[in-house]
Amino acid sequence: MKVESLGLTGVYLITPDRFDDARGHFSESWNAATLDQHGITLNFVQDNQSYSRKVGTVRGLHYQAPPYAQDKLVRVVQGAIFDVAVDVRQGSVAYGQWAGAELSAENGRQILVPKGFLHGFVTRAPDTIVLYKTSAPYMAEADGAVAFDCPDLAIPWGIAAGDAVLSARDAAAPRTADWHSPFSCTDIERDAA
Repeated sequence: MKVESLGLTGVYLITPDRFDDARGHFSESWNAATLDQHGITLNFVQDNQSYSRKVGTVRGLHYQAPPYAQDKLVRVVQGAIFDVAVDVRQGSVAYGQWAGAELSAENGRQILVPKGFLHGFVTRAPDTIVLYKTSAPYMAEADGAVAFDCPDLAIPWGIAAGDAVLSARDAAAPRTADWHSPFSCTDIERDAA
């Protein structure tokens, strides 16, 4: 398993080894002992799956506020996405910075998005299925979103904002200038201890 930092604290690109034979391939998508060697120690409690019919479907930028904040491990089992994590920890020197990568069923890569980050993706292929593990269960009262196309973030989604396929919730999400982050570096560090 290859583990690479994407340049923001706690955001990793994880590429499992694939073992090919005449039947296809096998890979180990999560191994706590292996990732512990890289300083990644998480207890995942829920798996989620999304299916998006159309290219240009945007899901995000989402978060779950403390005390229900979630770490996420995101992978694609069918299709392809451009996946993004945005640092929104108050007091972080990287506040407002983002990291992203292309994830696909073909490349097998995964992104680890830690607590204190917004998360979102845009589909690059039709009929895309995304799976993600979370370190806390879903809590509706802590669920939130920020507009994916905030000019302050300048994320190159590869589509015009008007062409994005959005949920009503994501279409109504506030821009960062009109939003107050519920995360702080101190809270995240305390949770990690």
